Formats: sequence, C-alpha cells, structure tokens
Amino acid sequence: MKIRHEAIPFVGIVAVVGAGAGLLLNALMWGVAFILLGTACLLYFFRDPDRTPPPDTAAILSGADGRVVSVTRLAENMHLNTECVRISVFLSILDVHVNRSPLSGHSKFIGYFPGKKLLAFREKSSELNQHNKILIEGLGTRCLVVQIVGLVVRRVVYWLNPDAPAPVRAGDRIGMMKFGSRLDIYFPAADVDVLARPGDRVRAGETVIARVKSVGIEELK
Repeated sequence: MKIRHEAIPFVGIVAVVGAGAGLLLNALMWGVAFILLGTACLLYFFRDPDRTPPPDTAAILSGADGRVVSVTRLAENMHLNTECVRISVFLSILDVHVNRSPLSGHSKFIGYFPGKKLLAFREKSSELNQHNKILIEGLGTRCLVVQIVGLVVRRVVYWLNPDAPAPVRAGDRIGMMKFGSRLDIYFPAADVDVLARPGDRVRAGETVIARVKSVGIEELK
C-alpha cells in the first residue's frame, strides 16, 4: 500500500506532541502509545492505493472515494456556460482522499477560492466553502472539478502544473483533500448519461458515474 509523502509533517507533529506529553506527565509509555496510534491513523488516512480504470473510453469515473450525496441539474455560467449535471461526493475521514481525473483530456487549474468551512455534505458548501476549481477538457465532453473544504479539512491541493494545462488520463491522480471534504463534478447535461444515484458508494478512478453520449470517442494520444 502506497502512503502519500504529505503524511510526514503530520507524523512529526504527533511524535513531538506525544513525546512532550509523555515527558511532562512522566508517562512515557502513554506518550509512546499516543505516537504509535496517531502514526497508524495518519498512515491509514494518507494511503494511496493503485486503481485500475475500466477500458471503456466513454466512461466518466468518480473523482473521489465516498458517497454520492446529490445528483443535481443546474446552470453553470462561469466556466462551462451551459445547463449541467453536478454529481457531489462526500468523503468521510475513513475514505481515501486522493482525487483522480474523471476523464481523459487536459486539466487546467482555475484557482483557489477562499470561503467558509461549513459541513461538506450541506448544499451551500458548494458555493460558500473554500475550494479549488479544475477544468478538464476531454474528448466528447468537459468537466469542472471542485475540491471543497469541509469542517475539519486543513486544505485541498492540486498536484499538476497550476500554470498550464496538463495532459491527464481517466483515473490519473490530480490532487488530494486533507481530512474530509466533498468533491463536486459538473458536466454539460447534453453530453452525458448519468449513472450515479444519491447514496451510491464510489471509488476514485474505478466507479463509472456517467457515460459520454458521443460515439467514436478515441483514446487520448
């Protein structure tokens, strides 16, 4: 099982806190136990398992592990400029938090937007919470990926080049949410047939949440 290197600073903090508390309280064994337990929890949270995307080039994949909390039709007039379907996935603290590209194409980082830290499963969190926006121009469609900060999340990160569009394949790692959040994915409604339903459990890079309607889609070269 791969572990993200982002875990290292947090493991260091746990070690310092555990050792300091153990020395101050003259309870070294309790300090060691705290360090071991905390490290185990962090390694579990920062796990990064390999995923195998399906070979179907028309498949649109979930960008996050978690539970689908809503499938909503709405107008997105800032980046896609059309009637869209938004699929929202809520990540609990126990889910893998590595995000993946829902489709093949070119990924462009739009930017980080400051805001609040409402509970991530609330409808208002899509617009009011801190978030990153990523636009992926694919073959047959395009999508807007929004990494949304939750109540206890520290930050959301985008790993690809933020200054220029970067080529991606469906299922490629594109970023991470640290400590629980929500991922919203917008697609032009006319382009896709939605398969996901509220309550579905999904896995990033593997679960098919929609299909592109266009025929004759070629693989990204």
